[in-house]
Amino acid sequence: MGQLKAFSLLLIVINVIFFGIQIAVPGFTEEFVLRTAEVSFKPWTVITSMFLHGDLQHLFYNMFALGLFGFILENIVGTKKFLIAYFAAGIAAGVGSIFFYQAVLGASGAIMGIQGYLAARKPTMMMYVFGVPMPMFVAVILWAGFNFVGLFFPAGIAFASHLIGLGFGILFGLIVHGIPKRTKKIKNDYPSDKELDVWEQKYMIQG
Repeated sequence: MGQLKAFSLLLIVINVIFFGIQIAVPGFTEEFVLRTAEVSFKPWTVITSMFLHGDLQHLFYNMFALGLFGFILENIVGTKKFLIAYFAAGIAAGVGSIFFYQAVLGASGAIMGIQGYLAARKPTMMMYVFGVPMPMFVAVILWAGFNFVGLFFPAGIAFASHLIGLGFGILFGLIVHGIPKRTKKIKNDYPSDKELDVWEQKYMIQG
């Protein structure tokens, strides 16, 4: 097993820096947020909006998910595929949001894409959702269901963007790697339990 890849953690640092600039520089968020009415002459906001967040809670939950799922996925598929999936899912979610919302910001679409990709690559990997252990593919079904219901109860959350990102990630994973076969041993590029324990002790918030 080679050195652990951690570009996903660098993305967290970049997002935190952007949030600091949002707080320190008046008008920064308004200039780089994705607005449906402005995207035709400010197309770069499809990408810049991925690094903006509405408040500290929004940032925290997104970065927690990116640190967890992003780190695991990056060390399974490699940094290149991880980054392609992350930005492609984020862009797809941003473009799709134009048909549903006046303005959006946040890394949620990209992160949902990472979760979908991970589910397509490791569908039976166990994880905890609200303290309940379940396979990754079941967790994705629950997330998709939650966001689908959210479409009918607007709450200032871009549920449609989440679903687009999630769907893109699943599709990307299936196209790139095919349908996982339980009898086929996948290349041993997944971090060992010991390595994950070291990472958790070093980076994860103890609560």
